[in-house]
Order: sequence, then C-alpha cells, then structure tokens
Amino acid sequence: MKRDDRRQKMIDMLVEEGSVSLDEFARRFDVSKMTIHRDLDDLEAEGLLRKQRGGATIESSAQFESDYRYRTRKAAAEKRLIAEKAAGLIEPGMSVMLDDSSTSGAIIPFLLEKRPLTVITNNLSVIDALSGQAGITVISLGGTYSRKFNGFFGLLTEQALSALRADLVLVSSSSISGSTVFHQDQEVIEVKRGMIEAGARRYLMADHEKFGRTALHRVAELDRFDGVITSDAVAIEDLDRVRALGIQLHIAEGDKT
Repeated sequence: MKRDDRRQKMIDMLVEEGSVSLDEFARRFDVSKMTIHRDLDDLEAEGLLRKQRGGATIESSAQFESDYRYRTRKAAAEKRLIAEKAAGLIEPGMSVMLDDSSTSGAIIPFLLEKRPLTVITNNLSVIDALSGQAGITVISLGGTYSRKFNGFFGLLTEQALSALRADLVLVSSSSISGSTVFHQDQEVIEVKRGMIEAGARRYLMADHEKFGRTALHRVAELDRFDGVITSDAVAIEDLDRVRALGIQLHIAEGDKT
C-alpha cells in the first residue's frame, strides 16, 4: 500500500474509533512500528491528529468533530432521546425538513411511527433509510455530496431549498453561545440558513456539548427558532440562559436509575 493511501486509512480508522494504538496500526497495515511513528509524526505536524502514549487520537479535535462518522459516536444515547422528543412535534401528514446532523439521523425510527409523512433532507443516511418506505415521501435535496458531512451541499441544494416550504424544520449546529447559534464549517452554513427560512416552524436540536461553546461562523440568532430541543444532561445554568431569552425549551429526560 502506498504511503499516502495508508495515511488516509489511518485517519479513517481514527474517525471511526476516536483513538487507535500503535500496535493496532502496525497490525492493520503490516508495517513496522517505526513506520507508523513516522506517519503519526507527519500527520500530527499537519494538524490531523494528536499523538499520545502508545498511539494517536482525534478526540477533542476541531478538525474532525464535524465528520459524520465521528458525530454519530458522540453522545449517541442523548441524541436518541432528543430525537424522540423532536419526533413528538411531528404529526401524520406533515412535511418535515431534516439537516445533515447526526441527531437528524437518530430520528429515523421515530419517523416510521408517524406515517404518512413527507421528509425533505440533504442527509444521505436519512435518504437511504427512508427511501422506499411505505407512507414516506422522500424529497432529496440535490447538490454536491460531502463524505465528511454525509450529505449534499452547495448552490443546487440552496436553490432547491428556496423553492420549498416545510411544516416543520429540525436542525442542529455546533454551538450555542449567548443568544447565537454557531457552526465551525462554512460549507454547511447557507444550507442550514436556507432550511431555517423554509420552515413554518423551526426547532434547534442541541445536546449538552453544544452549550457554552464557541465556533467560527454565525448561523442564526436563537429567536429565529420556535424552540430548542435538548436533554436534562444540559447544565441548569445553560438552560436558564436560554429561558431568560424567552426561548421555549423541550427537554428530554434520560434514565436516572
């Protein structure tokens, strides 16, 4: 295997698993530990990972926290609770718009209980899971496919959004800071904004890790949403800050046993 191919597969392993040991890398690629050390040194110099004792990690790395494979592993149980709470806002016969977020992916099983529905999305996981399901009409937003986000983006996606209107829009983002919603990746900003504009009702889905964080790009003010759907894993002070802005909270409760 060529060096560049090996290094890309090493990054893929880290995206999937978060952390990988030196021994595991060496076994996987049938090369010496010294070769893996050199690979990790070069990849760390490029800012693509962080070496640690006995291996490497991408945990807490902004470079990868937007990767769909990585996001699906983060706070998965909490996101499922939030998804179930969000599904409670859906009624049969509605048109529902979902973004590229992993929380949108977690809604899939709950949508099947709400049929008939029209689902509009740029999220490939949602498209794949719902296409051909009886009682579900899927409108796939065209555009350029992004492996990183596992969805479709760009001018064609934005043009499609401008011609659509949904009863309910459910989106997520990287962070909530003060009264503003942010995202670290400029590629997705315009699509998220287009979805917000296309909704008769709009809700932001946010797990506890999104609160009090900073990110590079402003998406929208919180008052553009009809409410925030989150969980009781969020700190009380963060919930109180949102309530103080007059924003309605829908809080999913986890198992306390």
